[in-house]
Amino acid sequence: MKSRDRIPVVVERKCSSSCLCSLIPATALLWMIYFIGSSYVAPESNKKLSMWGVADLLQSSNKCKNQCRPLGTESLPEGIITNRTNLQMRPLWGFPKKDKTSTSLFAVAVGIEQKDLVHKMVKKFLSSGFVVMLFHYDGIVDGWKNFEWSDKVIHVSARNQTKWWFAKRFLHPDIVSEYSYIFLWDEDLGVEDFHPKKYVSIIEHEGLEISQPALDPSKSEVHHQITARGRKSMVHRRIFKHGANRTGCDGDSKAPPCTGWIEMMAPVFSRTAWRCVWYMIQNDLIHAWGLDMQLGYCAQGDRTKSIGVVDAEYIVHYNRPTLGGTVGKNHSTKSGNKTYSHPQGKDPRVEVRRQSYIELDIFKKRWEKAVKNDKCWIDPYQ
Repeated sequence: MKSRDRIPVVVERKCSSSCLCSLIPATALLWMIYFIGSSYVAPESNKKLSMWGVADLLQSSNKCKNQCRPLGTESLPEGIITNRTNLQMRPLWGFPKKDKTSTSLFAVAVGIEQKDLVHKMVKKFLSSGFVVMLFHYDGIVDGWKNFEWSDKVIHVSARNQTKWWFAKRFLHPDIVSEYSYIFLWDEDLGVEDFHPKKYVSIIEHEGLEISQPALDPSKSEVHHQITARGRKSMVHRRIFKHGANRTGCDGDSKAPPCTGWIEMMAPVFSRTAWRCVWYMIQNDLIHAWGLDMQLGYCAQGDRTKSIGVVDAEYIVHYNRPTLGGTVGKNHSTKSGNKTYSHPQGKDPRVEVRRQSYIELDIFKKRWEKAVKNDKCWIDPYQ
């Protein structure tokens, strides 16, 4: 099922099939002329054909045929094509100082109610040289202007949308291709004991393509045991627990949630892993439930080795669900007082959770259908 209202953020980079399609008939026709002419035209006439530039044209056609261009750029000279971008803000005049280019991106969905936690996160990531992007799901942007860092981060606003909705539309792999790692976090996290640069150093050393910082179990709301911090390790990639009827996890476990799995509240993706994950995010399933169980297919190798939880750099999960909830206070901004309401008799948090389960069922069915219909695809974990 395809969504008809999806936003084409960036045109996909494809090998120039249109270029090949237009060149092949022309090249074939020229070859036909050349060989027929070689059979019936005198040698002196062949020299004239060469003088007419037929041979040079054929050589040029072969060279152009091997070019790979982004779709839609066929009418442009190759040297002017710019097929990469980044999120660096630039001045209206002059050129920015040649500071060290940011190599990682921190993106977080935020609401004004959580500004205390978000403030600490933004300060820490900015001071570590990250590009920071805030997704405002409550529509309030002006309320952040009193923070000195407000003009240094990118603000994107859309009422009542999830971080996965934002990520699908604004973090296309071609846009973030200059960043080695993409941090895509929730807002209700504490970072007092977290150091972004050290974290990146650890996941690079450990070869983790998809990861998350561990949760401090003494201060956090821990939903899955594998996310809890281990005090004696730098990184852990699996969990051990007893369970009846093969429901436990041991050293022989090869699949999620025993290994090759992280929670989706604070995921960190390498550039190559994110390119794969972005394509797996469904445009119309904004809660992304079910995605966590399939992340191993984007792990660029053995998911039991390239997916892990970093114990040495940990965070706190405060479990403050606000998306879909009513903003309890009127927030005075330059745009005026804003109060959000919901349909009478509806509990927003209950409705959000119900929708998440519905989307989980849809995603599972789509995955099963895709596996069944793709005769060329081989499951590496079967």
